[in-house]
Amino acid sequence: MSRVDLVITTGEPAGIGPEVSAQAAQAFLQEQEDVHITLIGDPTLFRDGPRHPRLQIESIKLNKPVTSGVLNPNNAAYVLATLDAAIAGCQTERFQAMVTAPVHKGVINQSGIVFTGHTEYLAAACGVQRVVMLLCANLPAGLMGLQSGLPLRVALTTIHMPLALVSAQITVKTVLETIEILHAGLKNQFGIAQPRILVAGLNPHAGEGGYLGSEESTTIEPAIAQAQQAGIRVEGPFPGDTLFDLRSLDRVDAYLAMYHDQGLAPFKLVAFNSGVNVTLGLPIIRTSVDHGTALDIAGKGVADAGSMLEAIRLAFQLARHRKTFIANASGA
Repeated sequence: MSRVDLVITTGEPAGIGPEVSAQAAQAFLQEQEDVHITLIGDPTLFRDGPRHPRLQIESIKLNKPVTSGVLNPNNAAYVLATLDAAIAGCQTERFQAMVTAPVHKGVINQSGIVFTGHTEYLAAACGVQRVVMLLCANLPAGLMGLQSGLPLRVALTTIHMPLALVSAQITVKTVLETIEILHAGLKNQFGIAQPRILVAGLNPHAGEGGYLGSEESTTIEPAIAQAQQAGIRVEGPFPGDTLFDLRSLDRVDAYLAMYHDQGLAPFKLVAFNSGVNVTLGLPIIRTSVDHGTALDIAGKGVADAGSMLEAIRLAFQLARHRKTFIANASGA
């Protein structure tokens, strides 16, 4: 296989992003020979510098000096500049995938820049109307009775919005588009020929036949029916409190939740430090850690780089799958 070039944006400079990015990158380079990694950030954040011939730093200068654990709104533009550089590199195919360390939404907004999150920022930068957040983890054998290790994938129909606004966003169009994007991503990035998707309802007991809400019958069920007519293996809606059954993992490729905490609460219960966030629906591959900036431990040398390492591993795998998919589609 040809070499894969990955780029890592090292996130909020006062957080753990720079240190876990460097640690995980060097660990992955020891695992995999056919990869080159570029870290984007200010070189002063990497005290030891690159220690591998296939690891380099692409310099973007901080606006203000950094104190570990102390946020500074003056560096918000720097954080977004690292993202812009990585996006541009992926769009020109200099990089085959990007991995993002955590940023701090609050301090970016405090600087006067409206910022909802990585996912929305990437969608806007790539000119995409709808993207899907997919959380992935490899669950080990023995966890909650699992007989063997299995992948867990949970996608979200809505992402970062107040719960009071979610119902209005659950339309036939949004649910159907989310199912279609999830299905396509599982095929052309994860290499799953015929993915099977289970969908959650919005209301308790999936609406209890209309007594606890009507979104299931008016929007979710029609969207599922249209997806099925298009040949997608999708079922539901199922009650959110019974959908996530680990005993069904060997028969399910992804679960689709209606809102953020419905999907992420069960996911993080079993994969808090090992989950990876994937953005589907973009013309580029992006993975990320599933934790925050951890300001309280930044700079102390105790941060766990495990989630970043998993994000790099998955970015590499997805880049390989996409290359294979494109080659097969073109008849090469």
